[in-house]
Amino acid sequence: MNAAGPLPVIDVAALTGSGTGPGAGRERAEVARRIEAACLDSGFFYISGHGVPEALIAELRDAAARFFRLPEEHRSRISMERGGRAWRGYFPVGGELTSGRPDLKEGVYFGAELDADDPRPLHGRNLFPEEVPELRPAVLTYMDALTHVGQAVMRGVALSLGLDEDYFAAGYTATPTTLFRIFHYPPPPYAEPDEWGVGEHTDYGLLTLLLQDDNPGLQVHTARGWIEAPPIPGTLVCNIGDMLDKLTGGLYRSTPHRVRNCTGRGRLSFPFFFDPGWDCEVPPLPSLPAREGGRARWDGLDLRAFSGTYGDYLTAKVAKVFPGLGGQVLPPARGARENV
Repeated sequence: MNAAGPLPVIDVAALTGSGTGPGAGRERAEVARRIEAACLDSGFFYISGHGVPEALIAELRDAAARFFRLPEEHRSRISMERGGRAWRGYFPVGGELTSGRPDLKEGVYFGAELDADDPRPLHGRNLFPEEVPELRPAVLTYMDALTHVGQAVMRGVALSLGLDEDYFAAGYTATPTTLFRIFHYPPPPYAEPDEWGVGEHTDYGLLTLLLQDDNPGLQVHTARGWIEAPPIPGTLVCNIGDMLDKLTGGLYRSTPHRVRNCTGRGRLSFPFFFDPGWDCEVPPLPSLPAREGGRARWDGLDLRAFSGTYGDYLTAKVAKVFPGLGGQVLPPARGARENV
């Protein structure tokens, strides 16, 4: 394990606020410059100055910890099978696959709270446990807060690419796809070297904003090798996903990462995914020249070969990590012409 690093910490307060003073533009430009450097280097960085209240984070962590202390038969009352096409709810340890192998984690899937009869896959009502009533308001309030942060970081990304700062908010993320997970990694004795809480993978969309508890476990594959991304108080880990990779023609690569909990304690993590609108197609940005070569993707996938909407891409990916459930509730992806 190569522990070289560390990942940069970027204060994004200039992007999250409404500063209009004489120095506001320069401050945003400097934040954008640092985001560009991080995206070109590893695709991972910490953000501070995000403005999410500490009290809200504490409420979310407390409610999540109480949920995972419930007996499994209670947790299973909100199992994903009960969420149907909305694909919401609880799954047990080993219930999700990464690269075909069961992950050593359990978790709960959430999304935007919508009508139960929404016809789109991965849309609809969330499932919340009656035994922990505080989880519902904490999750929904946190998702609203992180949506604001996601738009702010994408303003910095836009500036880093020489675009108007509202380029994404006026288009790809005018109605973003927002998904939220709470994962619990128990402290198993890892019997095999290739057993992981979650194996090597990249994320699917534009940005992931990750809240960690106090336990390390996240590892990032950079040009310097695998490095640790331990929790830093007051920050979120931000990483770019496949759609930002595709939009930039590989200039900003989505970076493989994985998790192994070796602390001897349970570990909680809270990834929030801020992604393009469901019906958006995601061609390379016309403002960027076509690129050949460069750092190859970890999985050999050529994202340029994919055609279809983000909903097509996401549906195909999620059906692979839950193959049994996918076969029951999700239709074939519409118009996607790439083996995702």
